[in-house]
Amino acid sequence: MVQSSLMSSAEDVADQFLRVTKQYLPHVARLCLISTFLEDGIRMWFQWSEQKDYIESSWGCGAFLATLFVLINLLGQLGGCILILSRNFVQYACFGLFGIIGLQTIAYSILWDPKFLMRNLALGGGLLLLLAESRSEGRSMFAGVPTMRESSPKQYMQLGGRVLLVLMFMTLLHFDANFLSILQNLVGTALIILVAIGFKTKLAALTLVVWLLIINFSFNAFWTIPTYKPMHDFLKYDFFQTTSVIGGLLLVVALGPGGVSMDEKKKEW
Repeated sequence: MVQSSLMSSAEDVADQFLRVTKQYLPHVARLCLISTFLEDGIRMWFQWSEQKDYIESSWGCGAFLATLFVLINLLGQLGGCILILSRNFVQYACFGLFGIIGLQTIAYSILWDPKFLMRNLALGGGLLLLLAESRSEGRSMFAGVPTMRESSPKQYMQLGGRVLLVLMFMTLLHFDANFLSILQNLVGTALIILVAIGFKTKLAALTLVVWLLIINFSFNAFWTIPTYKPMHDFLKYDFFQTTSVIGGLLLVVALGPGGVSMDEKKKEW
């Protein structure tokens, strides 16, 4: 009885948060989501020579192809971010950013690093949710025209986006024997499962947002490290990747879990 009351109170808080922020929450979510692409595109500009030399030495591909790689990353990421923020050609921008994720996964050998691979997949999940949102906006132009309750592609984009998003949290689990780590792992795993299956989705996603914010500002505080130290760039990379996943979770809070979820099935029951 007490547990049910606490859950009900928590859901009321989540609903209240959504009512207060519903006008600008999707905009904040999109800005957070593209933040890692924006930061990386700007970094390509300021670290042009270093990035080109790294690709050239790693792959032995010559100066021309290495320069082309950096140019594609710079223009693709900054151009995609501008289109998403301006709400123009969002679907094309998302597919372009998918391509950038794939290109970087191969170029930086992320494919063989499970931790960074899962983080890149989580970024892809955020882009899938953004694609689902853009499809929803496209249909709103035809208000009054009879349509199906919800298009299957959008439903499965939202499902895929949720599942990929929670991969970020798999990289945060610590398999230590102390009580605090075990408790954190149990709570985190429960929230991950709730978001993935779409049960109590908005509350679970909002809780994960708070959790990630605390972790991000506590452990990825790159601004406290001098810029000449390598750790500054490592923490900065982690900070903005985590911020992008937060953006994806905020989209889940703003848009709901979609048709393929237990929350939606409960309405039918």
